Amino acid sequence: MLLLCLLLLSSFLVGVFLWAVCQHFLTADIPSTLQHPIKLRFLHCMFLYMVILAEIFEKLGICSKLRFLQLLQNGVRVKRDARLVVTDLYLGTTPVRLFQPKAASSSPRRGIIFFPGGGGFLGSLDSYHNLCSQLAVETDSVLLLIGYRKLPDHHYPCIFQDCLNTSILFLKGLKTYGVDPSRVVICGDSLGGGNVACVIQHLVGRSDLPRIRAQVLIYPVTQVINLQLPSHQQNRNVPFLSQKIMMICMLKYLVVNFHWWDTILSGAFIPPDIWRKYSKWLSSDNIPKSFRKPGYQPEFHGPFNEAAYLENKHLFDITNAPLLGDDEVIAQLPEAFLVSCENDVLRDDTLLYMKRLKDQGVPVMWYHVEDGFHGSLIFFDKKFFFFPCALKIINAVISYITSI
Repeated sequence: MLLLCLLLLSSFLVGVFLWAVCQHFLTADIPSTLQHPIKLRFLHCMFLYMVILAEIFEKLGICSKLRFLQLLQNGVRVKRDARLVVTDLYLGTTPVRLFQPKAASSSPRRGIIFFPGGGGFLGSLDSYHNLCSQLAVETDSVLLLIGYRKLPDHHYPCIFQDCLNTSILFLKGLKTYGVDPSRVVICGDSLGGGNVACVIQHLVGRSDLPRIRAQVLIYPVTQVINLQLPSHQQNRNVPFLSQKIMMICMLKYLVVNFHWWDTILSGAFIPPDIWRKYSKWLSSDNIPKSFRKPGYQPEFHGPFNEAAYLENKHLFDITNAPLLGDDEVIAQLPEAFLVSCENDVLRDDTLLYMKRLKDQGVPVMWYHVEDGFHGSLIFFDKKFFFFPCALKIINAVISYITSI
């Protein structure tokens, strides 16, 4: 009986994996500029395999889809670095992980506040531990990694609130951690990068807090309004952030009814007067022509659906679209280091935000990775699953932070 159960289980798992492989080859685009395409295909098949298993377990009532994926994420191996003291603690009610170099320093060190990505449901302290260890060691900085609240229990605006409140508490206690108040950098990737932009804007004018020295945004989310930009069209089926996954994460976190999927994707929820006001920042006309590949169809916003707008006005909030910040606020932001990947659905979010900052006189350094893809940074230390683009990104970030 046990043998029969094992055979049935094995057949089930093999069948699910074969279905995942079929899904990959039917839906995924692997751009020619990507290095190690076979490795990427394998990883994407495994990703789809886990997602399909999660969906099956949810339908069977065994475990919710998001919790299953979070459980798998928690299996990431955490590397201990003898050069660091790592402490888990709480700032307010938010769990954080503090990385402090052991070596003595004659003066206060640089500080880094890091917001992880993960689509609103991934991005645990453990999954970002190795990356933050590397940043802390290589830049000789005290680094604070923030473990904000996530789906499925928490929704908008919890992530922004946790990032903002925890940053404020850290900034008020810099002396406790041996951090130089004039050398604090806020850094994040993907959703975390978008929250860097939001938090930085909300800290402008706070005379009771140290001024942030710089912001580092790695393939960030800077708006959720124009989803017909060139990169959204060109890279909509590129692993690991396809347009479908992006939409699912966005709608779930922002508590948007899936009924509005097509309306939001097409831009029909944008009132004509609001588009006229913000198109100077949101339009694909702001994207350099070199990034518009043949076959790109310019965005078409219409016919306007007022019901969709009224239900989803929060998509225009600055906490969801820092690109729409006031000129007076943008002009006061600290210098920025922006990272974009060519094969990323969010590539143009970075390009739009770069132009927005430059137009207001904010110093910007931009690093574009031709063979990069969304989420690649997390693979920087994964040995067999290592991608050169990941090392390029982390080395560029380290080089920038150590230069300021």
